[in-house]
Amino acid sequence: MAGNNQTFILEFLFLGLPIPSEYQLLFNALFLAMYLTTLLGNLLIILLVRLDSHLHTPMYLFLSNLSFSDLCFSSVTIPKLLQNMHSQVPTISYADCLTQLYFFLVFGDMESFLLVAMAYDRYVAICFPLHYTSIMSTKLCVSLVLLLWMLTIFHALLHTLLTARLSFCEKNVILHFFCDLPALLKLSCSDTFVNELMIFILGGIISIIPFLFIGMSYVRIFFSILKVPSTQGIHKVFSTCGSHLSVVSLFYGTIIGLYLCPSTNNSTLKKTAMALMYTLVTPMLNPFIYSLRNRDIKRALIRVISSKKISL
Repeated sequence: MAGNNQTFILEFLFLGLPIPSEYQLLFNALFLAMYLTTLLGNLLIILLVRLDSHLHTPMYLFLSNLSFSDLCFSSVTIPKLLQNMHSQVPTISYADCLTQLYFFLVFGDMESFLLVAMAYDRYVAICFPLHYTSIMSTKLCVSLVLLLWMLTIFHALLHTLLTARLSFCEKNVILHFFCDLPALLKLSCSDTFVNELMIFILGGIISIIPFLFIGMSYVRIFFSILKVPSTQGIHKVFSTCGSHLSVVSLFYGTIIGLYLCPSTNNSTLKKTAMALMYTLVTPMLNPFIYSLRNRDIKRALIRVISSKKISL
């Protein structure tokens, strides 16, 4: 497909990570170790929730879906990054780039929505413990998860189709380590106003509103806990909620900073570092913050191991 003075781009080149050649192997090993930790941690949670009937509750339904999203979210970008770090010419085809963009948006959006659902679950459990079972019914939670998956698929498909209609002429170097939406828009020789408008409007709905909702949920939790005259209980909840909020702030802060409040002062190095935070660091931390420190998960792990020993 060609026009006057235009050539259809068949593949893109990644700028990659600005790492000196002598440190390439070190960072490659580091990223591989972090990625494998992400895979193992999230797979363990998915398996435990699946195998242990005590974890068939709304909270762990959301957690298992979050683990699946985290696992896939990292897998969309990190294996390609590791491959490109060994390649002299890090490329990706046009079709593969749009595919990567689509799945990146699907699993990134789903993580955002699930963090909101989990915050609401904790809010109901702590502030309305007597009504928790009736409010967070299994039917409601399953329906909510299915609805969230449908919303993320629609949103990702919309952006992917809007990107597919753009023309890419001579420039084909993506200033990133994956097919990020803003990076692709900079390469296009078409009018990207509609794309940028959709990023701003839908990005606000998917990132800012959920972040504010989570913040309000935890504020209500804090005030509810302060009414309980138990120093140990207050310390435990503040410790747990504090770790949750730190990961939530890391995830939403980097996304809002990159997509909704981009600064001209943000260098390529700074943008890349921020992107690594939400594509690699956050998915790796979530299993430890939300589940592996959890007493229920530890007990489930012991029960599953014990049952396997007995069956052997």
